[in-house]
Amino acid sequence: MSLSALLDALRIPIVQAPMVGASDGRLAAAVSRAGGLGTLAAATLAPDEIGPAVAALRAAAGEAPFAVNLLMAPRATPDAGTVDAALARLRPWYEALGAPLPEPPDRFAPDFEAQLQALIAAAPPIASFAFDVLSREQVRALQAAGVRVVGTAATVAEARAWAEAGADGVSAQGFEAGGHRGHFLAEVEGSLVGTLALVSAIRAAVDLPVLAAGGIMDGRGVAAVLALGAAAAQMGTAFLLADEAMTSPAWRGAVTAAPDDPTRLTRAFTGRWARGIENRFMREMRAVEREVPAYPVQNRLTQPLRAAAARAGEAEMISLWAGQGVRLAKPGPAAQLVRGWWAEARKAAGALSERTGA
Repeated sequence: MSLSALLDALRIPIVQAPMVGASDGRLAAAVSRAGGLGTLAAATLAPDEIGPAVAALRAAAGEAPFAVNLLMAPRATPDAGTVDAALARLRPWYEALGAPLPEPPDRFAPDFEAQLQALIAAAPPIASFAFDVLSREQVRALQAAGVRVVGTAATVAEARAWAEAGADGVSAQGFEAGGHRGHFLAEVEGSLVGTLALVSAIRAAVDLPVLAAGGIMDGRGVAAVLALGAAAAQMGTAFLLADEAMTSPAWRGAVTAAPDDPTRLTRAFTGRWARGIENRFMREMRAVEREVPAYPVQNRLTQPLRAAAARAGEAEMISLWAGQGVRLAKPGPAAQLVRGWWAEARKAAGALSERTGA
């Protein structure tokens, strides 16, 4: 079955976005069983953990399809001076929490090539990727194992790159999306296209099914992107308060209490531009955020800080990833949320049909 046919066969064309730190197999299974498409965020898993995680999700999802996501982190070999300078910037933040400054690590991220081989062996129905584009050979290896390949694109050029690599589909990540930006062909300033414009432009540029991602928080948003020709709506921030989400209490509290338009882009936490609820760390690091080492180095150096802040309930030092529209997030079981959004989408589509006389 092609990716297009698989997405068309979903009872509810809603894809749960991969959210490292906020989602695991439990959320993915709940969404898939409800009729949508759940996604396991596997970027932080060691290669030998991927097979068991996929097997567990397959068992939990039953006959329902699901996806697994990897981030294409570059190999990082920073010099000692770069790491020392980055740790010096972070020292006051660690001290404020009473946490020890970490020693310079030997590794900054799992080996992507080894993760990819483990993913091919695990053969999930769908695999999605961000931060770069796979080679044709890598795409063919996945497809030979029965895996449908979806690439993240923040621009039309990136969608074309994934099409040329032989991908089965594209996730169009709009400017509104929470978490890390998936851009890879241009700097962030040239990759900030809104979801509606991006979906329309990619649909006109490549003959592949498109997932619409960014700022979709309810059924009206789902109906809007389906009307643009998206094969499904990809939602992440909308799941942050789901019962099955791994969101820490401090993160949940920040989402619940978020004011109007609370999100900003930052690279201070990880060395890669990402959208989250603005907090003190983002504000006070803004002056030097372009000086921090690129992902995954800064990401690895702040991991213990963010973990300590989460344990302490200190939201001002946590990466509160969230997209625009975060105030619309609601709590509840994931299955209930998915079914509710689909009911809203059908209602919105019916109202539009009545208004247009279609």
